[in-house]
Amino acid sequence: MPRTTPFLAAAVLTAIAAATGLPAFSADPGWNHLRSRAYLPPDFDQEVFDALPTVWEEPAASQAATATPEARRRMAMDRYGLTPDPADPSKPLQYVVAADGSWTMSCLACHQGQLGGRAIPGLPNSNYALETLTEDVRLVKVKQRKPFGHMDMGSLLLPLGTTNGTTNAVMFGVALMRHRNADLEIVHRPPKFDMVHHDMDAPPWWHYAKKKRLYADGFAAKGHRMLMQFLLVKENGPEKFRQWEDEFREIEAWLLSLRPPRWPGRVDAALAERGRAVFGRHCADCHGTYSDAGDTYPGRIVAIDEIGTDRVRFDSLTRENRRDLNDSWFGRGIAGEPGVDDPGWFGRGIAGEPGVDAPAGYVAPPLDGIWATAPYFHNGSVPTLWHLLRPGSRPAVWKRSGDGYDERRVGLEVEERAAMPAGKLPPVERRRHFDTTKPGKSAAGHDYPDLLSEEEKTEVLEYLKTL
Repeated sequence: MPRTTPFLAAAVLTAIAAATGLPAFSADPGWNHLRSRAYLPPDFDQEVFDALPTVWEEPAASQAATATPEARRRMAMDRYGLTPDPADPSKPLQYVVAADGSWTMSCLACHQGQLGGRAIPGLPNSNYALETLTEDVRLVKVKQRKPFGHMDMGSLLLPLGTTNGTTNAVMFGVALMRHRNADLEIVHRPPKFDMVHHDMDAPPWWHYAKKKRLYADGFAAKGHRMLMQFLLVKENGPEKFRQWEDEFREIEAWLLSLRPPRWPGRVDAALAERGRAVFGRHCADCHGTYSDAGDTYPGRIVAIDEIGTDRVRFDSLTRENRRDLNDSWFGRGIAGEPGVDDPGWFGRGIAGEPGVDAPAGYVAPPLDGIWATAPYFHNGSVPTLWHLLRPGSRPAVWKRSGDGYDERRVGLEVEERAAMPAGKLPPVERRRHFDTTKPGKSAAGHDYPDLLSEEEKTEVLEYLKTL
């Protein structure tokens, strides 16, 4: 297994802190809304969080029992993939912790990660262990005789993520929209039990500015309203969405301001320049061009049979699922903008583009800051760029080494396996493994690098560090 290099321990931390440190965003209203506003009901309280180690498996429970309170809190943060807030390390960036001790999940749960122990604004949280956290919270609440919240109950019907760092959020949205009409008024319907659940890897938020539409197949309208769809719990009526709309305008403005972090290590300039030429010949038509003079990004949708990556996400949404979201308040536009009088305008495509009610495939994403955004593909199935460029060498099963970074292969530091370990693993350990043989988790497809020589792959890898 490759080892984390000294570059991550020193140079990367210094560079990230200087270039993308969170204190620089502390005065931004959009950032402050995400950090301080509880848009959902609380998930649990401080007493529950402090007691979580009491329900851990051994030897973790015993290790936590003999640790200092600070070390025990750090163990809990690591277990659940939470990033300590630089302003107050006793609190995570992913939850709003109120003065009364309540903890409420925010958008940052999936969309605020860390690299080498440093938070990078807009980096996906590839360590988030929501399923494990929710199971542990439920056990502690039973012991403390506290009522279950919406996440405790909802997770009994919907899987939250079968691998740490991935999420079933797409189907959360489908489930939530089922109980609303186009004006977001609550409609009482029985839950659906035939949804195709699948895990997704959250995209980096600094790509938001370049995208015309949202999601892997580009079906959703882009706009501040669409960012609000996961607030559709029963406690939030239509009036709250209108009340919060200006705040989400500011949140969207913050997203639009984000820029990717620069590769903090050494780059072989000659090798990268040769890689630029290879990239231009083989990759730029889909992924765009990158230069100091300005970038181009075509936002091309690649047909599902051509791209060949896992199609479960593509097949999981019906035309009605896509249309319900785009024709609702979320997709109607804003006063003074086109489409406000035509609820479906945003959801019916743009002249010359594929219809979004029935997308043709997956959108080739921008690649800015790709070095920091492992794992790769829409389902997070490929751990490094080296593996992405070598389809035949992608591991069937891999397990990451905590927050380790593989500088040579550019991506997660992982242990590779031909299959899952023998025997029945505890759920918390099973979710630390990525098993590409499971439905929706395939690492196959995007075989274009097979056209490149080994030398060209090395050149492209060096070039990708510069984006």
